[in-house]
Amino acid sequence: HVQLQASGGGLVQTGGSLRLSCAASGISISRNVMGWYRQAPGKQRELVASFRIGGQIKYDDSVKGRFTISRDNAKNTVYLEMNSLKPEDTAVHYCAADRLMMTPPTDGRGMAYWGKGTQVTVSS
Repeated sequence: HVQLQASGGGLVQTGGSLRLSCAASGISISRNVMGWYRQAPGKQRELVASFRIGGQIKYDDSVKGRFTISRDNAKNTVYLEMNSLKPEDTAVHYCAADRLMMTPPTDGRGMAYWGKGTQVTVSS
């Protein structure tokens, strides 16, 4: 039984920081593509940061230089460190995983496993 448990969201002011965690069970994060997605009200889901197969990291242009994705294979957990947060970062954030894909799709379609979202709200 695969579970992805996302946590760490909250309410912060502009310029603040949050660290999201995605604890996985039933899969090995080192053998899956892993992605952090977000979806704001009225907007499409988008890929924020990801680990591709082989460990390559990719960020959406909107978060480059501000967000850092990392992982602890021993803890089977993926993190998303978010700094210099802006109101436009407000969204429900999800972690997702897939064993067969080489790279996570930007809209998340087809990713096999999803965690429940964690709300990130950035006040202006």
